[in-house]
Amino acid sequence: MTITLNGDSRELAGEMAMTALLDELDLSGKPVVVEQNRQALLPREVGAAMVRDGDVIEIVQITAGG
Repeated sequence: MTITLNGDSRELAGEMAMTALLDELDLSGKPVVVEQNRQALLPREVGAAMVRDGDVIEIVQITAGG
């Protein structure tokens, strides 16, 4: 299946949990903001979200700085 991840096309083997995608991207446990199909997900929604064919996913890692 094909999704758009941060503006780039990406092939995945099949539907997966959003948490599995974060694991695959080495972002598990890191502070991130996730948007799925132009809808921002609350942190508690990320655990229940599924990534499906055609989804448009934006993931932004939150970093501190000054």
